[in-house]
Amino acid sequence: MVMVEDKRKRCDWSGTDPLYMTYHDTEWGVPLHDDVKLFEFLILEGAQAGLSWLTILRKRENYRAAFDNFDPIKVANYGENEIERLLGDEGIVRNKLKIRSAVKNAQAYLRIQKEFGSFDSYSWSFVNGATIDDHFETMSDVPANTLASEALSKDLKARGFKFVGPTIIYALMQASGMVNNHIVSCFRYEEVR
Repeated sequence: MVMVEDKRKRCDWSGTDPLYMTYHDTEWGVPLHDDVKLFEFLILEGAQAGLSWLTILRKRENYRAAFDNFDPIKVANYGENEIERLLGDEGIVRNKLKIRSAVKNAQAYLRIQKEFGSFDSYSWSFVNGATIDDHFETMSDVPANTLASEALSKDLKARGFKFVGPTIIYALMQASGMVNNHIVSCFRYEEVR
C-alpha cells in the first residue's frame, strides 16, 4: 500500500502532529452551536492557560472521562471529594485553581443557560449570531484577542467565571467558529465560511 502525502496548505500552527492536523482539519473554526461542546471548549481553553493546545488535545479524552463528558450539571455539583479525585488524576492538568474554576464555571454556565436559554445564544450574541470572517494572510496577522473577545471575557468575569481572559476567550471563539481565523491560503478557510 502506497501512502499519499497530504500537501494541502494548512495554518502553520497545525504542524505535522497527526492529532493537531486532524483537529485543525475537522474541528477548529467550524461553527459550533452545541452547549455541551461549548462547555467542553470553555473548560479545555481554561486548562490550556500557560500550556500548549497540543498538550490539552492529548489529554482531551482523559478530561472527558474525568469531567463526566463535560456535563455542566454534574460538574457544577462537584464537591471536595470530586475535586480531590481530579487533583489525583494524572490524565489531566492537576492545577487546583483550574480544577476549582471548572466547577465554578459550570455553576455560572448553568445560570447563563437559565437566563438566555442556552450558552450558545449567549456567546454567539457577541458576534451578532454569525461567524466573523477574517482575511488574514499569515498567522502573525491573527490577533491574540479582539474587542468581541474582550467584551465576552468581561461579561463572563462579571458573571463569576474564572480563567476567561480575553486571549483564552478568543481561542474559544476561534475553536468554536465564532471567528474564521484560518489563513486565506489554508484549504479550510473557504470550507468553514
